[in-house]
Amino acid sequence: MPAQTGDAQLERGNGPEPSTLDAHRCQEVACGNVLRDLYEGLVTEDAQGRLIPGMARRWTVSADGRIWTFTLREDLRWSNGEPLDAAQVLASFRRAFAPATAAPFGELFDALDNAQAVQAGTLPPERLGVAAPDPRTVVFTLNRSASLPALLTLPIAFPVYLPAVNQYGAQHTQPGRLVSNGAYRLRAWTPQAHVLVEKNPRFHDAAAVAIERVRFHVTEDAAAELQRFAAGDLHITEVVPPQPLTALRRRFGAQLRLSPYLGAFWLGLNVTKPPLRNTDCATPVCADKTLALRRALSMALDRDKLTRYVTGLGETPAYGIVPPGIAGYTPAAATWAAMPQAQREAHARGLYRYAGYSRDHPLVIELRYNTSTPHRRLALAVAAMWRQTLGVQVRLRNEEWKVFVQNRKQRAITQVFRGGWIGDLPDARNFLAAFGSDGPLNWMGYDDADYRQRLARADAAHSQAARNAWLRAAEQRLLNHNAAIPLYFYTSKHLVSERVRGFQSNALDRHASRWLSLSP
Repeated sequence: MPAQTGDAQLERGNGPEPSTLDAHRCQEVACGNVLRDLYEGLVTEDAQGRLIPGMARRWTVSADGRIWTFTLREDLRWSNGEPLDAAQVLASFRRAFAPATAAPFGELFDALDNAQAVQAGTLPPERLGVAAPDPRTVVFTLNRSASLPALLTLPIAFPVYLPAVNQYGAQHTQPGRLVSNGAYRLRAWTPQAHVLVEKNPRFHDAAAVAIERVRFHVTEDAAAELQRFAAGDLHITEVVPPQPLTALRRRFGAQLRLSPYLGAFWLGLNVTKPPLRNTDCATPVCADKTLALRRALSMALDRDKLTRYVTGLGETPAYGIVPPGIAGYTPAAATWAAMPQAQREAHARGLYRYAGYSRDHPLVIELRYNTSTPHRRLALAVAAMWRQTLGVQVRLRNEEWKVFVQNRKQRAITQVFRGGWIGDLPDARNFLAAFGSDGPLNWMGYDDADYRQRLARADAAHSQAARNAWLRAAEQRLLNHNAAIPLYFYTSKHLVSERVRGFQSNALDRHASRWLSLSP
C-alpha cells in the first residue's frame, strides 16, 4: 500500500528476488541490501561508506600487516536476546569457509591463513586463521597484507546463529527462525513480492535507529518500479530505467540521485565451450582464430552509442575491467581503445573473416541475461550491433535471476552472458581475483597461468605501487585474451523521496536503513 504521512515504514525497491538470506551464501546486491540491515560484522560502514566499528569497538594490526586483533563491544546480543561472544564469531567464520557452505565470496578471503585449503576441504575448519583467545577478542592471521577491515563488511563475514542452522538447515533463513544481530530482524518474507524487517531492540545502537520497519520490494521491472515510486508506493528505487536524462530531471528534480559507482558492466564469454573456445583446438592457429573471434565481438560494439542512447544515465564507456576512482591504481584498457569506431568495426570484420565466419556462414550464438528492463534493452542493442557490423545471428535468452545465476556459474549452457562486478571494497584486486581461480565467480572459465602469476606477484609486493603495477599487468593480460567484453562503468541511480533523510551517495552504493529517517 502507499506510504502515508507519519508511517514508520520505509518502502525500498530492491531489484530481483533475493537468492538467499543466508549471509554466507549471498553473492548479489539484492540479498546484500537486506542482510546489511539484518546483520552487523566486526566492522561496518557509515552513511558515507566510511569504515567504522561494528561488533568490534576497536582493532589493531601488527607492524607486518599479518595479525589483526578485534575487541568486541560489551553485552552484544542476538535478536533473540542470547549473548553473542567471540567464540560464536569464530564458529561462524568456520562455518562460512566449510566446504559444505560453498560460500561464493570465500575466494575474496584468500589472504586469510588457510582459508582456501579449508574451503577446499584439504584442511579442517580448526586450521582457519581465526582465533578467539577470550570471549571479547577475535584474532585473524593473514598470509599477506590485505585490507581486512574492508573485507569484514561483506556478508560472508557476518555472524550466523548456528543453533538455528543446526536445527533448520537451509530453512534457518525463514521468518521466525532467522536470528540476526543487526539493526533489524526478519519479520516476513513473501517470495517474489517483498521482505519485511523490523527494528531489533537488542541491537547495541537501537536508540539511534529511526525507522521502525523496512519493506524491500522485488522490483525486477525498472519501468514498473519508477511508476510505483511516482504513485507513492516506494520511498527509494533500486535503479532508474533508461530514459532521457533531461526528462527524468524535469519530472523528478532533486529526487533523482546519480553518482559515480565503483562497478563495471561487461559481457562474459564462456571460454570453456565452443564456439568461443574450440575444444578440438590442438594448434596455435586454431587457438588464434578463437581469440580473433572474441576480439571481433568486442570491437564491433559501439560503447559510446550504448551509454548515450541505451543506458543514458551518466555511465561511461569501458575498455577495461577495473573502473576509475581507486586510489593509486591506473586502470588498463584494450589495446585498440583509442581507435575511431569506424576503424574498430573494419578491423572487427577482418578478424571475423579470419576466424572462419562470414555473412554466408554466420556465427550463431546465445546472449543470456536476467529479467530486467535495462538488461533487455542492452541485449537488444548488442545483438543489433553484432548483426549489422558482422552478420552474427544472436538468440536472446531471458531468465529469472536465480536460474540465470545457476546457469552462469555452471558454465554448461552459457555462451555470452550478462556479467559485471560491483566493488566489494575499493581495491583493483577485488575486480580481478575471480578470474585467477576456478571458483564459483569465474563464470567465463578463464584459465591462464601467466595471469595467476601476476596476481601472485601483486600479493607478494612490498609496496603499494608495486602491487598496483602487477595488478595492472594482470588486468592487461585478461583484456588481451578477450574473455570478457567491457561495456561501461556504472553510475548509481536511484529515485529517493523528499521524505527520506540521511541518504548519502558513496562509491559502493550501500545505504543501510539504520542511517535513514522519514520526515512527516
